[in-house]
Amino acid sequence: MNQGIYSLSAAMINQLNRVDVISNNLANLNTNGFKEDNLVEGSFNHYLERLAAEKRTPTKLDTVTNTVPKIDGNFINGIAGSIIETGNELDFALKHNDTFFKIQDKNGNKLLTRDGSFKNIGGFLSTFDGNKVLNNDNQPIQIGEGFDTQVSIVKTQYVNLNKIGNNNYKINDETKITPIIDNDQFIARGALEKSNINAVTAMVAMIDSQRRLEQEQKAITGIGEMTEKLLTKIDGR
Repeated sequence: MNQGIYSLSAAMINQLNRVDVISNNLANLNTNGFKEDNLVEGSFNHYLERLAAEKRTPTKLDTVTNTVPKIDGNFINGIAGSIIETGNELDFALKHNDTFFKIQDKNGNKLLTRDGSFKNIGGFLSTFDGNKVLNNDNQPIQIGEGFDTQVSIVKTQYVNLNKIGNNNYKINDETKITPIIDNDQFIARGALEKSNINAVTAMVAMIDSQRRLEQEQKAITGIGEMTEKLLTKIDGR
């Protein structure tokens, strides 16, 4: 088999994954507090480095595989979205990129979110999907006079988080979480943070990914046709 097919096939898979991620970003264009997801493409260099460290000689297959591109990881674009005023006393927006609301899901797990479009569910301050908003004592907040001062805000980096669904985050290392006691300068009341997705940029990325996918598919088809012609000539000798 032509070695180029390995790289082209892997590149097609990468573009399909890229299309999925961009499509999800566009689908959440109007999701409050949503942060853009991105993929990182790399190669298999770390396998060759491991062989070198073990003083082993790479095989021909190792060398070929190293030219194959792959999805090497993903990251979240933590840039804050625009903040709009709503006048709703249950709406909150975070002013800093690295701050989050602390919530509790229905299984009792503590999560973080940037979506401050809270609701009154059963007398408790809750997210749209029913997760309870927590105070600094990790207790659900009952809606009453002065409840807004109890909303817990913590600070951490996105590398310390794993996204769950579209708007919630699981904490990797609790020791890297910094509670913010005085939240007045970190929070905007009666306002919401919108998604940080740029529709134009995302659409351009989508078109680029689809075109790359088509080009790689045509290249594989071209290799197949060349191989077929070569075999025909060999058989006709």
